[in-house]
Amino acid sequence: ERVTASQAALLQKLAMEPFTYGLVLKSVYDSGSLFDAKVLDITDDVLAAKFVSALNTISKLSLALNIPTQASVTHSIANAFKAILSVTVELENYSFDKADIYKAYLADPSAFAGSGGGGGGGGDGGETSAAAAVEEVEEEEAPPAVDMFGGGDGGGGDY
Repeated sequence: ERVTASQAALLQKLAMEPFTYGLVLKSVYDSGSLFDAKVLDITDDVLAAKFVSALNTISKLSLALNIPTQASVTHSIANAFKAILSVTVELENYSFDKADIYKAYLADPSAFAGSGGGGGGGGDGGETSAAAAVEEVEEEEAPPAVDMFGGGDGGGGDY
């Protein structure tokens, strides 16, 4: 409610300042559980972000453990395609439709270079980028797998 000028003058003479009152919520009690008051600030965006984070974690775990789940099947298919493609690219006598594009790119990367301004960069005329594209990419070999206790023979060692 508004304070009139005469009321404001009286309050000023009495050295009374305006104040507010209310409740400060510290925790929420629901069905036998006690929650922090921050749970009331959760929005749909926060829930969606947490859900996506959980799906990413499930996908990473299932890929690492080689357990197919609905969350990891797209990654598994992409990894299988990459494995098939890497073998097919090295073969001269075998190919398939999707691999032909990659074989053509590896044979002549300059044919796929864009024609138009890329937006800046060095003034070398693209010579270094073309040279980098022509270089073959060498794949690193994965180290041999070891068991949980550090031995490579799978015997488990002394307990």
